[in-house]
Amino acid sequence: MKITKVFGFLMLLLAANLTSAQDELQITAKDSIVQSSWIFGIGFNAVDDSGNVFDGLFNVANEWNMVPFPSRINIGRNFKNGLGIEVIGTYNKYKSGNVLIDNMVISDDIDYFGLDTRITYDLNKIIGQTGWFDPYVGIGAGYTDANNLGRGTYNALVGFRTWFSDHWGLDLNSTGKWAMSQSDGASNHIQHAAGVVYQFGIEKGLSKRGEEKLELLAAIEKEKQRQTDSIAEVNRLKDEALLAERLEKQRKEEALAAAEQEKLDVFNKKRDAIKSRINQLGDIYFDLNSSTLNKKAKTILDSLVQILEEIPTLKLQITSHTDSRGASSYNEWLSERRVYKTRDYLLSKGISDSKLTTESFGERKLLNECDDTTYCPEEKHAVNRRSEFVIIEF
Repeated sequence: MKITKVFGFLMLLLAANLTSAQDELQITAKDSIVQSSWIFGIGFNAVDDSGNVFDGLFNVANEWNMVPFPSRINIGRNFKNGLGIEVIGTYNKYKSGNVLIDNMVISDDIDYFGLDTRITYDLNKIIGQTGWFDPYVGIGAGYTDANNLGRGTYNALVGFRTWFSDHWGLDLNSTGKWAMSQSDGASNHIQHAAGVVYQFGIEKGLSKRGEEKLELLAAIEKEKQRQTDSIAEVNRLKDEALLAERLEKQRKEEALAAAEQEKLDVFNKKRDAIKSRINQLGDIYFDLNSSTLNKKAKTILDSLVQILEEIPTLKLQITSHTDSRGASSYNEWLSERRVYKTRDYLLSKGISDSKLTTESFGERKLLNECDDTTYCPEEKHAVNRRSEFVIIEF
């Protein structure tokens, strides 16, 4: 039994430690990521049309064309597998001057329009989730009206988004655009973009760290269940021993209770028999305005003496009463006289004073309706002039 208690204690201690570790590994908002969503963005674009994609890449002043208001809008959908699809519309304006556009220098400002579609891939699927930083690459195709010359383009892009919340972020990217046909003199160019993006229709899931925590939590839960089963087995064995002990104790208690009940039944039977004998003797009655014991009263008291001598443990209370006639104070005095006369007679017969108690009630406990306001014949008043005997201990 002692070994099972020690084993049970160790199991409980291990379970407590596992519960503490489980609490520390609870999944939080930081462990969840946006897995799929719709995305909408608006921002600015800059066209670097130098006649060669990488020629003068950072020559912003001479080769980048921009307008001073939002000039780009996009809408798309990102999927759980990391792929995304977007449609982008842009507007810009070529600056006149020395900038080489489609292998020519333009003398007037010329509008630029672009409508592109692209498929992207979230690089976090490869490098792991980085929280706020979301890099991506992509390919696509589009149609561009530049220098009043429309052309289809093959597109390749690289960019990243940085998120301030699940919904809001910034998007920065650069797209290389290669003309599908250069027979009309159309050249390649780069289009840079920066804007605000908003996600909606979000479906979230666990990050890699969150999934690892979930696996660890599952392992802890499995171990806790194993320990719970072990504790249950120990408790089962202990309960079987306790049950056997409890059944034996219950058997003894039932036997003792049966003996006590039998003893109580015998006691109650004797008490009821004594009470019946005293009730059969009847009460002692007095004449009007008298406390003198008549012959019949003494006969009753002599029989009561026999019962008291026969049963040494018996104790009685003697109560005396009057009828309602006369003043209340007088009746109180008279009932005291009657109770003392009754007690003194029993004492004179050798009954110990310790076996008797007394109480006088005057006219306060009438046995019928014969109070000061009701007329009654003598025989009814006589019923109230009495001494009674009540068992108080046996």
